[in-house]
Amino acid sequence: MSNRILVVDDEERIREIIKKYATFEGYEITEAENGMDAIKICEEQDFDLIIMDVMMPELDGFSAVRAIREKKDIPVLMLSARGEEYDKIHGFEIGIDDYVVKPFSPKELMMRAKVIMQRNEKSNYITNEVEHKVFTVEGLVIDFTARTVTIDGERVEMSPKEYALLFYLVENRNIALSRERLITEVWGYDYYGDDRTLDTHIKLLRNSLGPYRNYLVTLRGVGYKFEA
Repeated sequence: MSNRILVVDDEERIREIIKKYATFEGYEITEAENGMDAIKICEEQDFDLIIMDVMMPELDGFSAVRAIREKKDIPVLMLSARGEEYDKIHGFEIGIDDYVVKPFSPKELMMRAKVIMQRNEKSNYITNEVEHKVFTVEGLVIDFTARTVTIDGERVEMSPKEYALLFYLVENRNIALSRERLITEVWGYDYYGDDRTLDTHIKLLRNSLGPYRNYLVTLRGVGYKFEA
């Protein structure tokens, strides 16, 4: 069964380009012209990935992703004509998986889409197979199996990538982890993005950890480690 992708963009030309390359790769494509249509379609259908434009009439991409994520956990690759760090950080904060700036290479877009879907399938398999694992230090409780983080009794909401990064750091705690290793293990061997994405997620993760942010140590010239 082929993977299903929802392409959301108000520009028909962009949708046609993506559909052409995605169909060639064997994916099944559904189109939406704006965020409102995307929400309605996701209420009725399931997808393996959503490719979502940011700037659209009716409802912007960020708002559409938040609405969809309230009901379904579908991976999202965001498209935007703007490459400002604020937009990228905002996207990662609401849980998107990747961010591509227009104009883009259709081939690269398909490569990124493939990596996201493969990683999501692998993540679901691992979640179903592992035993219940919990790590606790002071008031920080990390439940690997339930994919939850609790700080001083309060549940903390993180993006999927924040969870993945934190879990990997904690599983390899007190070990110096290079930037390359973190990107390879958390984003995948075929990651095509900017390695500044790692720094952005470390910043978001520290904010999420609040009083326990100092457990996440920066190793200048090397990478990071979770020291506890």
